[in-house]
Amino acid sequence: MLEDPPPLGVGETLAPGYEVAAHLHRSNNFDVYDVWSEERACRCIAKALCPDLLDDRRTRLGLIREGRLLERLTHPHIVRAYETIKQPHPVLILETLTGATLAYLIDNSYRRLPLSDIVHLGLHLCSALHYLHRRGILHLDLKPSNIVSERQLAKVLDLSVARPPGKGVKGVGTANYMSPEQARGDALGPAADVWGIGAVLFEAAAGEEPFDAYDDETRYEQLERRAESIRSHRRVPSAFAAAVDACLEPDPAERPMVTDLMETLNELAQPRSS
Repeated sequence: MLEDPPPLGVGETLAPGYEVAAHLHRSNNFDVYDVWSEERACRCIAKALCPDLLDDRRTRLGLIREGRLLERLTHPHIVRAYETIKQPHPVLILETLTGATLAYLIDNSYRRLPLSDIVHLGLHLCSALHYLHRRGILHLDLKPSNIVSERQLAKVLDLSVARPPGKGVKGVGTANYMSPEQARGDALGPAADVWGIGAVLFEAAAGEEPFDAYDDETRYEQLERRAESIRSHRRVPSAFAAAVDACLEPDPAERPMVTDLMETLNELAQPRSS
């Protein structure tokens, strides 16, 4: 069995004007690097194609599309793109975020995350998704590894599967976080991202995912059962539990709108009078 080609090493040139400082992560399609920008005289994050996909037209165009989309967005809770390099190979240059992913914080905290922090996380996610939806964009891949916490701000990453509302493609997204309509390939609307917010808040509060991913990629647990109530995993205020449970309703028409969810979370964020 052939091994995957290795990522670029420290000191190698990733693209003109960008030198590799460290390799950070490899997914199925992309390598993520810490790079030094000659033009900006600072470090940036670079998202590039894996070496064996340099000639894959679909993946190339997808990365360029993500870059063009991010370059049009200006929001404090969405990662900022500096530029999209097309030649000799597509590379997306992003701002450096110094915080940790929510996935890391969940997995490495000695105690469960404070509920007040989770409520503010939800407000930040609602703000980012409200902005995207106003521009006719669905994220469709909200999960803890796609959220970075930096200086008490949540920032959403990775718009590689983002698209306008409409007919979906079955199974696009991350198996145990995608909404039932994504798993089925049904029509997609803002409710699919509301599901994603609910899944993230559930995991942040409970310390575990609301659904497991099967080894069989044709099966989805969220099509076989409802999510358990968050209160079966942690004692939380009834309003918070009702909001998270409503986000994970199987029927998208039964989920709250982003603005309604934001209003509920805003009320929870207010200090209680003594």
